[in-house]
Order: sequence, then structure tokens, then C-alpha cells
Amino acid sequence: MRFMLPALFLFLPVLAFAQVKRVNPPTLSKPTGYTHIVEVAGPSKTIYISGQIAFDKDGAIVGAGDMKAQAEQVFKNLEAALTAAGAKFSDVVKMNTYVTDIDKAPAVREVRARYFGDATPASTFVQVARLVRPELMIEIEVIAVVKP
Repeated sequence: MRFMLPALFLFLPVLAFAQVKRVNPPTLSKPTGYTHIVEVAGPSKTIYISGQIAFDKDGAIVGAGDMKAQAEQVFKNLEAALTAAGAKFSDVVKMNTYVTDIDKAPAVREVRARYFGDATPASTFVQVARLVRPELMIEIEVIAVVKP
């Protein structure tokens, strides 16, 4: 019994943290700007960020007609939401991106790469007919996992 208590204190910190593992199996295509599989193990807090659009803090549209400018604003909004929740981009494990013109995906990918670096999430990127307002070209929602 006297050995169990020290062992518990030794291993408890290891058990208390969520581990995020990103995997791109060689049996799948090489991803560009995302990760095929993101696994989360251990106790954690999951944060769901609603779809962010190109509105500034006052609700004005930023970059009407300009996908890159809208993507910049969307990622600024995501950063603000993640920060408010105690998270950062490296904590994001899943991202869904909705655009109205898939031909402008390279502009979105360029902005995304600056925010994520190598810690890319599992991701879905689709074209939709339109978003909540006709001037909007992009909406992104994310799920993040952090240590409680």
C-alpha cells in the first residue's frame, strides 16, 4: 500500500492530460493543409465554435467580393473565439469550411496555412450555393480540444 500512493502521484499527471495525435496514413493521399485523422485521448474539454463569417466586431461585412479578405476576417474571428475559450489554433481538431466559389480555395488555403502551421486539423472543405447573406463567400466552424 505504501508503494501505491507514490506511484499514484507519479502517474496521475500523465493521466490528467488529453493527448492529441495527428495521423496521415500512407494508405491515404497526402493532405494539403489538413490532417486525415485526429485522435484525442484522455480527459479534455471540447470547444465547439459556431461558423464564423466575415463580420467585424460591429457586424459589418469585411471584404465583400474578395475571398482572401473574407478569409482573413474569418480566421481573425476564429482566433478571437478560440482565445475567449482558452484555446489556440493548435488545439483545433476538426474544421468545416463552406465557400460559395471552390475556385477561390487557394486564397483560403493561403490564409489557413498561416494560422495553423503544421498542427493541421481534420478538415472538410465544400462549396455551397450561398451563405446567410449573399455578400458572404466563406464560413468556417471548428472544434477544439484543450486540457481542462
